[in-house]
Amino acid sequence: MGLFSKPFIDVVEWHPQGSEVVYAYHFPERNLSTATQLIVHESQVALLFSKGQLIGTFGPGKKTLTTENLPLLRNLYGFGFGGTNPFFAEVWFVNNVQTFAIDWKINQLPIFDVDYQTQVPLVATGQYGLKVTDSEKFVIKFVGTRDKFTQADMTTQSMGEICSKAKSLILQYMLANKIGFMQISAYLDILGANLRDQMASFWTEVGLELTKFYVNSIEVDKTTPEGQRIADAISQQATQKITGRTWQQEQMFDTANNAIDSFTGMAGQGGTGGLLGGLMAVQMMSGMSNGMGGVGAGLMQPAYGQPAMGGAGNANAVQAAGGQANTGMNMMAARPVYCAACSKKYMSDQAFCPHCGHKYNPCPKCGTDNSEHAKRCVSCGTPLGGGGAGASRICPNCGTPLAPGAQFCGNCGTRVGVQSDNICSRCGAELQPTAKFCPVCGNRR
Repeated sequence: MGLFSKPFIDVVEWHPQGSEVVYAYHFPERNLSTATQLIVHESQVALLFSKGQLIGTFGPGKKTLTTENLPLLRNLYGFGFGGTNPFFAEVWFVNNVQTFAIDWKINQLPIFDVDYQTQVPLVATGQYGLKVTDSEKFVIKFVGTRDKFTQADMTTQSMGEICSKAKSLILQYMLANKIGFMQISAYLDILGANLRDQMASFWTEVGLELTKFYVNSIEVDKTTPEGQRIADAISQQATQKITGRTWQQEQMFDTANNAIDSFTGMAGQGGTGGLLGGLMAVQMMSGMSNGMGGVGAGLMQPAYGQPAMGGAGNANAVQAAGGQANTGMNMMAARPVYCAACSKKYMSDQAFCPHCGHKYNPCPKCGTDNSEHAKRCVSCGTPLGGGGAGASRICPNCGTPLAPGAQFCGNCGTRVGVQSDNICSRCGAELQPTAKFCPVCGNRR
């Protein structure tokens, strides 16, 4: 077969098909003649190469490939005038449509976060837009020998430049300005503009213009085990702040729920675990509340907005707890409290609950209403004046529990009197006049 044994192509044009973004397309046939019609659509540029040389560039419109339009053909092939002289040429179509939605993503972006004071793995995502400004430079330097050059090829070929520049600038900006990842979202526009300026020269060298560059998000990289644990911890912290519960309370709730679930499973198998589980969980939560003393007491009790009390108000509160009227209580301000008997709300400047008549028995520390027989406050665990022989004495001035046999308050120095002969010198329990030993601790009288 001869060199030009294949039929000549009469029309050369390109109609992009489908939704794939194609930046450059190589026309598959090479057998052309000086009578071939070249059709270039809007937003396209056609490049003709022959024997490794660019012999013509054509913008939108219909062109006839003649030696008048392509004078270089005379030198390459020795064409005379007239006729349909055959020649070999490669035709490239370049798409000049501007794109805006090319995705990029960078993971493995570790940084020492200034807010949490620990290493946090981050992931950054965004988009950028490009436009071909120099078709010849673009095809020669960037496209190469492919049959077509798509948006996926563009992303693959440029990802190294984007990753290097973006990773370096984001980390430098956050460290230099001491910005944690929780606040970095407020600076995404600034980061995008700076990255566009830094990478513009790279694209110009290959015949492209970087029209836009966006940083859409910078978040914890949850694809790593460390990142997932950090994200879970942050989520738990946010939940605790919103609900007002502490970490210790969350652990107690989880323990109680697990107990209920365990016994409920027993009930599903024909036992009585559901009822027992509920009762045991209630008992467990009550025990955890009352058995933890001053530090952990009241963790399971809701903060009902009970009044905070202090100073002279505590003395009056103690008097009220000891049985005296609560009228004229010198509190900082009257606040809502919840009745220990009927759980209905009333103001702390009232001596009795207006709903059920229960006498207000305030805690000297937090002001929570308690039962008259309560040994400790149901909210904060502070020892109360009532509760029988085992109750601790309380300073009438500041409400601080007194040590057995104390004559002065260890907190405010108020004289509290000499210990009665009917009070145990070891534990402070009340003794019967005829008792020789303390019924609580066994101390000899």
